[in-house]
Amino acid sequence: MNNRSSVLLVVLALIVFIGSQSLYIITERERAVQLRFGEVVNNDVRPGLHFKLPFVDTVRRFDGRVLTNVSRPERFLTVNQEPVNVDAFVKWRIVQPRDYYAATAGDELAASERLSALANDGLRSAFGTRTLYEVVSGERDQLMLEIRDRVDLLGREALGVEVVDIRIKGIDLPQEVSNNVYTRMATDREKLATEIRARGSEQAEGIRANADRQRTEIVANAFRQAQITRGEGDAIAAQVYAQAFSQDEEFYSFWRSLQAYRDSFGTGDLLVLEPQSEFFQYLNDGLGGRR
Repeated sequence: MNNRSSVLLVVLALIVFIGSQSLYIITERERAVQLRFGEVVNNDVRPGLHFKLPFVDTVRRFDGRVLTNVSRPERFLTVNQEPVNVDAFVKWRIVQPRDYYAATAGDELAASERLSALANDGLRSAFGTRTLYEVVSGERDQLMLEIRDRVDLLGREALGVEVVDIRIKGIDLPQEVSNNVYTRMATDREKLATEIRARGSEQAEGIRANADRQRTEIVANAFRQAQITRGEGDAIAAQVYAQAFSQDEEFYSFWRSLQAYRDSFGTGDLLVLEPQSEFFQYLNDGLGGRR
């Protein structure tokens, strides 16, 4: 290889090296700023192929996707001074690369910590003006929107980031508070159960009293109707007996004696009667005592 070829190779290698130092690519997943001697000369480098002065300009790249910031649970106080442990997360992304670089020097961990502090301040303020019921279920969606808007405004001003969403993963009471709450809930449930039982007993007494009254009325009406029916039956029977007696007094007397014999004999009872008494008149004399 002669000297001319060597020189050409060196020049070509130098051109390739300078070209690699002059051109760079920013992807759709990245956000970047271009620096010249440490000073920002391009606030927001868009995706695509770009040129920079070699050995003079530098490019700082940041993750442009939506990031999730998960922090440890924090304790807040409600408006009733009830402590709660809140586990929340923040979703955010860089929208102003220059402000983000100026605030954090491109350190994602530093940005995450500062964003957590802003989110905790927002949660603390929101919880401090609401009851436990409101933050748990009653106004939870509205609460999240208010906190997100507030933290988003602060995040844009302080860090150059957009807060996409803030969500609460869980709200737990401290153990010592949970025991008191469970005890109070059990007491309230027991009180309510006692009131319901008392109302039930009162209603049961009223139902029983009404049933007893209706039973007494029904029995009284049935007894009265039975007495009327029995009286009518006795009247009819007396009329029939009277008619039978008037038709044949001797036969009627004989038939009544047979009825008496049937009802008296064979019952196992002991009867002490004189053989010549009127009771045995038809047994002693077929003519019933008539000669």
